[in-house]
Amino acid sequence: MMKTGPKNLRLTAVLLTAALLFAGNALVPTGGALGQTMNFGADTGKPVEIFAENGIEWQQEKLIFLARGNAKAVKGDVTVKADELRAYYREHASGGSDIWRLDAIGKVKISTPGQTAFGEKGIYDVDNAILVLSGGRQVRLKTATDEITANHQLEFWEKKQMAVARGNAQVVREDKNLRADVLAAYFRTDKNGKSKVHRVEAFDNVKIVTKEDTVLADRGVYNVESGIATLTGSVRIDRAGTKLAGCSARVNLNTGISKLQSCGPGAGGKGRVQGLIQPRNVKKK
Repeated sequence: MMKTGPKNLRLTAVLLTAALLFAGNALVPTGGALGQTMNFGADTGKPVEIFAENGIEWQQEKLIFLARGNAKAVKGDVTVKADELRAYYREHASGGSDIWRLDAIGKVKISTPGQTAFGEKGIYDVDNAILVLSGGRQVRLKTATDEITANHQLEFWEKKQMAVARGNAQVVREDKNLRADVLAAYFRTDKNGKSKVHRVEAFDNVKIVTKEDTVLADRGVYNVESGIATLTGSVRIDRAGTKLAGCSARVNLNTGISKLQSCGPGAGGKGRVQGLIQPRNVKKK
């Protein structure tokens, strides 16, 4: 085992490059552009700086680098902070080495311009390009326009262009709130080469809250560009005491127009749309 010298040490780009590049592209739940490309192999010639108050330890026999004490890794505009950073690498028979896993432990903060993610533990699987952020009472991601939280974990799947929030997941933008047990966001690249969320799927205990409506369902699919949420399974809409129930609904979060649908003729009487309209009290002169 070998310990390195000063507190602030510069490492070559081989260390942490893959993890940092991917971690910098946090989920933008409702369609904002990602700050950087998701190509973790980009700018491999650029160095990564590691800062740690308690120094950096190199365990050669275990093929691990450990940075402890208010540790920070910086590459370009991407910064990872934690109480401890662990970089696992492997050596090749032909010479050279590469990192295959990065762990961030304790008070984890991953930030790029416009995006910041928080958790107690972050694990990045370089081979499969998967980042899992978990721990603490809540995992949280903030962007310029949105905030996503989850009680269990946030996952970023680069190869599938997908991000998943698990456990009382919630996305908030201004006066719009989307909740579910699990939220999955899907990215695609626009004509300008920027990656954007184009679709969000919500599973189990789905709840949408706007200024006027509260909508409940078993499952929902939100189209970011159109602003339309398609809901299925025990759909209920509540607006100012007026309650509607049906099998499915299309809710336009931009216009506030909701369309409730029945289950179809095959469902019999149980498939009908039902409503309870609450009259407003009218003042008499």
